[in-house]
Amino acid sequence: MVNDEEGKMGWKGFFIGIDNGTQSTKTIIVNGEDGSVVGKATERYGFIEGLPPGHKEQDPAVWIRALNKTLKEALKRSGIGPKDVRAIGVSAQQHGFVPIDKKGEVIRPAKLWNDTSTTEECEYLMRKLGGMKAVINLIGNPILPGYTAPKILWLKRHEPENYAKLRTVLLPHDYLNYYLTGRKVMEYGDASGTALMDVRARRWSKEVIEAIDSELEEKLPPLQGSDRPVGFIRKEIAEMFGFREDVLVSAGGGDNMMGAIGTGNTKKGIVTASLGTSGTIYAYSEVPIIDSRGEIAAFCDSTNAWLPLLCTMNVTVATEFIRRLFNLSHEELTEVVEKAPVGSDGLILLPYFEGERTPNIPDGTGVYYGLNSRTFNKAYMARAAMEGATLGMNYGLNRMRDLGIDPSEIRLTGGGSKNKAWRQIAADIFNVEVVCVSIDEGAAYGAALQAMWTYLNSIGEKVSIQEITDRYVKVDESTRTRPNPSNVKVYRELQKIHNFLSKNLRKAFRMHRNYLNRYVAR
Repeated sequence: MVNDEEGKMGWKGFFIGIDNGTQSTKTIIVNGEDGSVVGKATERYGFIEGLPPGHKEQDPAVWIRALNKTLKEALKRSGIGPKDVRAIGVSAQQHGFVPIDKKGEVIRPAKLWNDTSTTEECEYLMRKLGGMKAVINLIGNPILPGYTAPKILWLKRHEPENYAKLRTVLLPHDYLNYYLTGRKVMEYGDASGTALMDVRARRWSKEVIEAIDSELEEKLPPLQGSDRPVGFIRKEIAEMFGFREDVLVSAGGGDNMMGAIGTGNTKKGIVTASLGTSGTIYAYSEVPIIDSRGEIAAFCDSTNAWLPLLCTMNVTVATEFIRRLFNLSHEELTEVVEKAPVGSDGLILLPYFEGERTPNIPDGTGVYYGLNSRTFNKAYMARAAMEGATLGMNYGLNRMRDLGIDPSEIRLTGGGSKNKAWRQIAADIFNVEVVCVSIDEGAAYGAALQAMWTYLNSIGEKVSIQEITDRYVKVDESTRTRPNPSNVKVYRELQKIHNFLSKNLRKAFRMHRNYLNRYVAR
């Protein structure tokens, strides 16, 4: 165990965490002595416009510009000397497909985690590999539209001229690591979300690769442990920011894996729920947890362990639609939600605005059920949006409980966690205490702590990631929210209706998609 005296030279210095998200890039600078955030900056961006329904893409050049801009701004705001930076960690949105050619350049825009255009490719791969049960037995996960594998097949089928140029498959955080170091590698955590990897053995699956392209394996980067650095920053990067040339870049990981580190979810018993654009709930596990139904993702984490995870695609998406529709500030949204009764008098939102991943409904659309003269107003619709998004997450949490994960406390993060009305809704629907962390920089903070872990071990000061998170990650007791037993009963009944609607509307969703493809999506 490293205490405040031991290894004090190693703890000195500053560590950078970069989080490339769907809507923005955030960069923070962390003081290694006390874990405080001394500088931060954010740059927002959007999707490529004008694409058909279900297609979500971004130009990776946008990420590079955002990284450079936020890094310069965070350094300026921190007031630190760039020579005091010791290591950098990168987090990014999972599952995105960044195709690289033989010159190391991006071939086309990246298809993102919330791109659902690959439904047919998923169906083809699952069928070719023997069906869902066979695929889960093979790699630990089913092949879903959000994952990377079907995106690669989509490129081969729909853009053969671009596929012919493909030499390397990278994920978003791998691409940013490549920009910083010049090295192309993948670490276990983010790689486990590609559906190309056997998560139990942490190796590429030859069977899945062969189902896509017999030559694909040579285009996949080598896999490495999450505790190993990618390398040192390139000379050009050091000169651009005034860094020393021995600044390490850690393995990094997907945003959920980094969010786990940033919330102290690095040992058994702690569960994190992220109320962001998407909704995720995940837990630390020392062994793989495989869901035979394929609803809970059997991911690896970015500490060389595992991260059973559920993901829903529409959380703050739903509340932001309502906020903009009624021109509400965040404070006004809270006030409006608190005016409506618990359960919204039976008004239910299925928030499948971008399809859905858990449960797997890529053809889904948003549905308000229970509209009448009493519930057709902004208070009820706003509360039903929060409740619907949380009920969707609770569907997955209940499945995690079936698999042996029984949280006594859930740590909330993401934009939705800042809303006190939402914290109470979450506590009541999850039926467990919820609390926020004191430093809510999420995945960016986790990336900085992973960078610190990598650096300390590289200089011989052996320390575990658990020691680092125990030292720096604290909860904010003023946000602790306990479930109200009477509200829990209401939501338990509402959950049954929510699940029933979701299951029984799936045929209608498919019919609706066919209608859109025929008459609307031109």
